[in-house]
Amino acid sequence: MSTIQIRTEIPGPKSRALIARREAAIPRGPSNATPVFAARAEGATIEDVDGNRYLDFAGGIGCLNIGHRSPRVLSAIREQIEKHLHLCFAVTPYESYVAVAEKLNALAPGNFPKKTILVNSGAEAIENSIKIARAYTKRPAVICFEDAFHGRTLLTMSLTSKTHPYKAGFAPFASDIYRIPFAYPYRGEKGATAETFAHHLEDAFKRSVAPESVAAVIAEPVLGEGGFIVPPRDYFKLLQNICRQHGILFIADEVQSGFARTGKWFASEHFGIDPDLITMAKSLGGGMPIAAVTGRAEIMDAPGVGSLGGTYCGHPLSCAAALAAIETIEKDGLLARSTAIGKRFEERALAWQKKWSLIGDVRGLGGMCAIELVRDAQTREPADTETKAIAKYCYEHGLITITAGTFNNVIRILVPLVVTDGQFDEGLGVIEAALASVVEQKRAALSHA
Repeated sequence: MSTIQIRTEIPGPKSRALIARREAAIPRGPSNATPVFAARAEGATIEDVDGNRYLDFAGGIGCLNIGHRSPRVLSAIREQIEKHLHLCFAVTPYESYVAVAEKLNALAPGNFPKKTILVNSGAEAIENSIKIARAYTKRPAVICFEDAFHGRTLLTMSLTSKTHPYKAGFAPFASDIYRIPFAYPYRGEKGATAETFAHHLEDAFKRSVAPESVAAVIAEPVLGEGGFIVPPRDYFKLLQNICRQHGILFIADEVQSGFARTGKWFASEHFGIDPDLITMAKSLGGGMPIAAVTGRAEIMDAPGVGSLGGTYCGHPLSCAAALAAIETIEKDGLLARSTAIGKRFEERALAWQKKWSLIGDVRGLGGMCAIELVRDAQTREPADTETKAIAKYCYEHGLITITAGTFNNVIRILVPLVVTDGQFDEGLGVIEAALASVVEQKRAALSHA
């Protein structure tokens, strides 16, 4: 499916009709980043119900690293449908669940025996990782980070930092959760080092919670919803060492950063750490819902028989898709492709930064990259309305993007890694035009003030 620029107004008449039906049938809680109703998708492109075609730089919020309708995934699903659809692993187990667990045990960082459980979503993986950590350590408390996002269930919402739209109105939250600052170089203390940031954990032991009460520290190696924040390279090694001194488990939330997004299987590998537990989801399934917790075998075995699981956990179709997705990353060289995409983005974005002060920071690892927008380079005031305008310009001109950041001022790139160079450059061209448009509008407004 080739990409072309928009042919009709956005949203088109069929999308507008569906918007009206949506508003009548669905509450306002589930939001939509665009007014575009998709009809078909292939590779790195989407076609809407009105026949408009778009480049997809959102990838189902990071679920489609191997692209829409990846051929191996489709083939694996069709083959599985001919065998059985749903059985429930807790009743009559099946080989594909075991095969996915074996594969994840081999891929996850750390030279030690590992075991894996499969669940349905990233939030469910986080919930289970905390259950496992508490069962193993016999401790209640969990330490998480400012600007983190871990999910929308009660426990994961409690771990999540951002108030609106995720937490406002949903209190009270889960107890025994403590939050410390993340290593955010662009907005952190001036001159701060990895050691400076890591010291916040030791401060928490004095001010908030005794270390002997803490079961786990949980962190995203690269913050996702928080704005694709990449900490200093030594940061997580320091945190992991502090945890081990106190018998605290380190949990890496790799739900968004896993499966080639950063140029490695897991972002943890960039930082030279071997987490005790890793949570994963999104692109593990190649478009199908599946998540996992992989960890040290002795830790994973701590919960009792029957204490982990769920009716649809490790669904046969999702297991088949996951094995095919992993094979696609391996055979199609998507780790290297992610690195190349990141370099291509960085080169273009740094040129934008030199041209426009609106771009405060350019950052990322591999294909997990972003720009943070500010109104003033000195004060670093978040440019949230400008960011929203850029996202709108993009979908009106054939590009689907999504924003991020605690202050809603980050444009993040989650393009399928199968995107061609031509498509990627075309998409970057739309972002560049959007930036130019917003800058010009601000200049015109100032001249008329």
